[in-house]
Amino acid sequence: MDYYEGVHPLRKRRKALFVESRAEKVLEYIYILIGSAVVALSFNLFLLPNRIASGGVSGISTILDAVVGWEPAFVQWSLNIPLFIAGVILLGRNFGVKTLVGTVFLPLVVLASAHLEPWTNDPLLGALFGGVGVGLGLGIVFRGKASTGGTDLAAQIINKYSGMTLGRCVALIDGLIVLSAAIVFDIERGLYALIGLYVTSKTIDLVQVGFGRSKMAMIITNKQNEVREGILNKIDRGVTRLSAYGGFTDSEKPVLMCVVDQTEFTKLKQLVKTIDPTAFVIVMDAAEVLGEGFKRE
Repeated sequence: MDYYEGVHPLRKRRKALFVESRAEKVLEYIYILIGSAVVALSFNLFLLPNRIASGGVSGISTILDAVVGWEPAFVQWSLNIPLFIAGVILLGRNFGVKTLVGTVFLPLVVLASAHLEPWTNDPLLGALFGGVGVGLGLGIVFRGKASTGGTDLAAQIINKYSGMTLGRCVALIDGLIVLSAAIVFDIERGLYALIGLYVTSKTIDLVQVGFGRSKMAMIITNKQNEVREGILNKIDRGVTRLSAYGGFTDSEKPVLMCVVDQTEFTKLKQLVKTIDPTAFVIVMDAAEVLGEGFKRE
């Protein structure tokens, strides 16, 4: 009887974890499909009609569409799939089915939505909103723990065999694509492509870390007990006491570390100033804070 009563809850727990894991997997695939669709629509509605080749395989397909008239979706397939295979062979990694789904599904949506009318014929608006759309879509795909393949895989291959950092490899490839756009079209289109590339990177960061911003304060004060009590009781935030030593005096000088919401920062600053006007305070942006009192994953 004891054995049965002990095993039964364990089985229920395992079943619950299995169901939760499957739900997460399904959600990840939904992220990949939605994100890929957003990237594809942004490409057809903003970037392609305005000849904005802001890096990546989509940028290459934009250039080839203008030069030789090749269908962008087929160009993306012809580049993405071989790059995926090369990544598996040369890097020895299991990129997984999810990345392959993004690699195949994105050009499919590009092909299916090719008939849509562009939402703007202004290249600046195309670069801005196209960059936002692509960044939003890629950020969603990354939340699904996958990628859309393409030049990201090429950058990883170059990184392995050249010794260059991954960031430099990505910048090199995207830079060559933007330079090609400037040569094929004109300098102005190349500059618009740079704008689109910048907006895309910033939008990806925004999707990954969210809109919330927090502040982290490092406080060095002779009245650490009073400051600590004030933060705990008046702002209702936790405080971490760090051991530190003065570089000149070599005497112990504890540091109080506190993270607060953007809206609470002014209150914290006034509190410290009231208790100890001579306190030394260092303030930094905290892009994402996880844990008690903040966001939980």
